[in-house]
Amino acid sequence: MLDALLIVGLRVVDVSIGTVRIILLTRGSRWRASGLGFVEVLIWVFAVALVVQELNDPVRMIAFAVGFSLGTLLGATVERRLAIGNVLVQAVAPVASPSSAAALRSCGFRVTEINGEGRDGEVRLVVLALPRRELKTALGTIRAINPAAFVTITDIALAPQLQPSMAVHMNHALRPYQKVGAFGGR
Repeated sequence: MLDALLIVGLRVVDVSIGTVRIILLTRGSRWRASGLGFVEVLIWVFAVALVVQELNDPVRMIAFAVGFSLGTLLGATVERRLAIGNVLVQAVAPVASPSSAAALRSCGFRVTEINGEGRDGEVRLVVLALPRRELKTALGTIRAINPAAFVTITDIALAPQLQPSMAVHMNHALRPYQKVGAFGGR
């Protein structure tokens, strides 16, 4: 029974690490992802070794599967709390409705506002790029001003081949603990 609990614990840890590793990898943190991958596989090998010692023990196999399932849940929770990466927020609303751009700017976000034509008439598109950890504040501001706005959120990465002056601007804009937005508008 102790072996089964150990297998569950090892799997929870290795799968949680694996979930975060994949997120880091997709967000461009290759070295951190590589380090986590080493730890993840080392833990996995210990868990597998405990299972193959007794292949006739279904409890160990079930423990392996339970650990995988719980590790997936924990990994997703950890990733959400870490809020790794940047997002692009787009809020679309009729031009006649209140604009959230000024309120977002007063919160320190850089906002671009574009007027356009939608299916039902003129619309206003508010666009901002920001660190994921600032998403809750931005969404709260948008919802407080215009609860009917249609909001989309897209994970983004900065293109490595940006022009030098633009790269400096965006790197400055996306520094940790600084509220930012899209395309340099203030």
